[in-house]
Amino acid sequence: MNYVQFGRTGVNISPLVLGCMMFGGRTSAEDSYTIIDRAIDAGINILDTANVYNAGESEVVVGDALKRNGKRNSVLVATKVNGRMSDDPNALGNSRLHIIEQCEASLRRLRIDHIDLYQFHRPSRHIAIDESLRAMDDLIRSGKVRYIGTSNFGSWQVVESLWAAKELGLNRFVSDQSPYNMADRRIEREHLPMCRTYGMAQIPWSPLAGGGLTGKYVRAEAQQQATGTRFGDETDPGKLRRFSGGVLDIVEAIRPIADAKGCTVSQLSLAWVMNQPGVTAPLVGPRTLEQLEDNLGALEVELGDEVDSALDSVVPPGEHVAEFYEASFAPNLHRW
Repeated sequence: MNYVQFGRTGVNISPLVLGCMMFGGRTSAEDSYTIIDRAIDAGINILDTANVYNAGESEVVVGDALKRNGKRNSVLVATKVNGRMSDDPNALGNSRLHIIEQCEASLRRLRIDHIDLYQFHRPSRHIAIDESLRAMDDLIRSGKVRYIGTSNFGSWQVVESLWAAKELGLNRFVSDQSPYNMADRRIEREHLPMCRTYGMAQIPWSPLAGGGLTGKYVRAEAQQQATGTRFGDETDPGKLRRFSGGVLDIVEAIRPIADAKGCTVSQLSLAWVMNQPGVTAPLVGPRTLEQLEDNLGALEVELGDEVDSALDSVVPPGEHVAEFYEASFAPNLHRW
């Protein structure tokens, strides 16, 4: 495992981050323990969850897994705050009240004494960033949090937060999570350059476009195959926008390259994200051990110029054929 620098912190992390969204939900606790153990044995040393994943059950399962295997000191634990956790009118957002309350709740569920990376899951436009930053700074100074990061922030929101931290002498964000995959390359325009300019680690989520770039969908049967998956949920139009003919165009363009390299389409797609300038380590969210093994195989894939050429002909740099980037940011700018 070739470890990479986590922004400017001096910390080394694995080139893949294990996302734990499925754990305690679609993936049973026992299967989750197996996946976590295998990931750690393979060299992955950072686990990412959130308080809202499966109503807190993901954090519970992660905490139990680390108690069972005794590997807490071998990994970084990352979690997030922002989402609604109850019907209480204050049980959401990036207010001091919610941040402090949910940090304590996450520590209890995870059964640990500190969170290595505590992230805002979404921006809260109606709350001044200095109010939120002061709460995060207090958590760091109290020893309950080591580092802080953002997720799904716009570039201007990240830069505003860095300015506020400098002006007020507060701990600054060290990392960001944004959607990035072959089907939606829009963070190449300014978000990735912004992270590189300010020394922030970038942990892309959904590098496989929610499963669209795994190669399991075939054009003639795509709609039928999507039934019962995250793309088949008609109650969530956001997810439906992420599955398009353009995604299948990408798969058809890169499948021959994957075949020639002796890897899967998903491994090629994941390796491409891993090797983009400004990317620290993409986040993978396996539901099964088989999916994790496939993800780990991406570490062995060597890319060539033919991948970039094939992709650029279908999705030009900075462009998209599926909605990930805007679907993440735009709704949150007007939620309040």
